[in-house]
Amino acid sequence: QVPLVESGGGSVQAGGSLTLSCATSGYDFSTSLAGWFRQAPGKEREGVARITSSGDTRYADSGKGRFTISRDNAKNTLSLQMNNLKPEDTAMYYCAAGFRGGDALDPSSYRYWGQGTQVTVSS
Repeated sequence: QVPLVESGGGSVQAGGSLTLSCATSGYDFSTSLAGWFRQAPGKEREGVARITSSGDTRYADSGKGRFTISRDNAKNTLSLQMNNLKPEDTAMYYCAAGFRGGDALDPSSYRYWGQGTQVTVSS
């Protein structure tokens, strides 16, 4: 098992911003595809964004134009910058690694998960 630790969640008002970070040891984010997911109460976990080893990014429609996924190879961290947050963005956010093929925004495509960080957006 690869430990992934998310941080940066919190409570903000609509229109605010947050930056989530994911740190790990024993896994190199730069060598494989990684992603961010979220799960709201009563809903299934859904993909938010993914980044390939070459830096190519892809976003779910929900975050296009507002979210930016990035990777710091020197610090071996994965980040998700979220701007113009909306109440519907309220969820537990997870980083995922260990891509095993398939749709990179499908949770079943990843082996390793963090415990999540809570994001709450009030109107």
